[in-house]
Amino acid sequence: MDELFHSPHLVDLILTVVAVELAAVTWIWQRHRRGISPLRLLPNLLAGVFLLLALRCALTGAPWFWLAGCLAASGVANVADLRQRWG
Repeated sequence: MDELFHSPHLVDLILTVVAVELAAVTWIWQRHRRGISPLRLLPNLLAGVFLLLALRCALTGAPWFWLAGCLAASGVANVADLRQRWG
């Protein structure tokens, strides 16, 4: 079990679940116009995805600039999400 938490494969699985979630939300929105609009959900999901990618970079020993880039992109997505919610 310890190996699972030190490997990037768990992060890959979570990223796959997020992609399926976005596909399901988009399908439901297009079919029924119910639930959350995918465009309104996207900044929030992107913030999480970039945090997961930063974790993956840390687990794989990627160069520091990839980790910093993912964290910066997550921050930008988070600001976009907050701006959208307060807008």
